[in-house]
Amino acid sequence: MPSSRKPPVSDLSILLKRLLDAQIEFIVVGGLAAVAQGAPITTFDLDIVHRPTDENIARLIKFLKSVDAYQRRPDETIIPANKLNFQGLGHQLMVTSLGPLDVLSTIEKNMGYEELLPLTVEIEFSGKMLRVLDIESMIDLKKNATDPQEKYRLQIYKETLQLKNKE
Repeated sequence: MPSSRKPPVSDLSILLKRLLDAQIEFIVVGGLAAVAQGAPITTFDLDIVHRPTDENIARLIKFLKSVDAYQRRPDETIIPANKLNFQGLGHQLMVTSLGPLDVLSTIEKNMGYEELLPLTVEIEFSGKMLRVLDIESMIDLKKNATDPQEKYRLQIYKETLQLKNKE
């Protein structure tokens, strides 16, 4: 992180609320999606897959500017958000004034917003509906993980699903 900037105070619930208020179309994936469905894990960033339409990208960039977002980089270079960053297939790992936000074009199996949409559940959050990747799909996408942390989380996701199915 650039040394001239203070580390943001992370408040992922406010970050989520502000994204919804900005009418950005996105799906929550990753740790927070699992937490929203009852998984007992800790996460320190918000991972989303955005809908890559021109209108949605424009809303996303406006939002990112409002929260002083810049790309996380190992050097001191500050790269602000721009339209080209969000039209491709890459990941934009951002720092915002509300905490880390990873804006992803695709996740495992090259699945983007449209492919993931049928695999989501809606959860009420701050009076609005939030789309999160369902726990079953998270398990399916992570089943071949080789990273030890991902393998650990996969087991927690499976146990969360078992408990959810018993209810």
